[in-house]
Amino acid sequence: MNAAGTFAAVGFALFVAHSVGDHWVQTSAQSAAKGRPGWSGRLAGARHVATLTATKVVVLLPVAWLLGLHLSVPGLLVGLGVDAVTHWWADRRTTLAWLAGRVGLDGFYRLGAPRPGRDDNPSLGTGAYALDQSWHHLWLLVAALLIAVV
Repeated sequence: MNAAGTFAAVGFALFVAHSVGDHWVQTSAQSAAKGRPGWSGRLAGARHVATLTATKVVVLLPVAWLLGLHLSVPGLLVGLGVDAVTHWWADRRTTLAWLAGRVGLDGFYRLGAPRPGRDDNPSLGTGAYALDQSWHHLWLLVAALLIAVV
């Protein structure tokens, strides 16, 4: 398979694994704690990223084997490493909120967030969640490229 086909297969596998790892594998405790200040938040984020990365490996390796993809160990380490670091960074929450503010998206970031005394978000989505997921998707693309070409 050529690099474009490898990229497509790896990218789709990572996308699916990301969704499963971020929503099914992540524990409620990790989700609640990963944005807290200090070491308790950092460690909760690290535990989440560890299980998320393990989920990506568990999904990606059978896909690679079944499709006959030739993935290098350095490519996997670099790609999954970049994905893990950027995921942890965004999931600290204050970091992504800061970035949203720097690019003029702070209002969108707060969209749908509960306010004291009233919850104006009758759905699951918020601006913060949309920006979080799109950030992760960007880095999944980078990870898939790195895995496909390194």
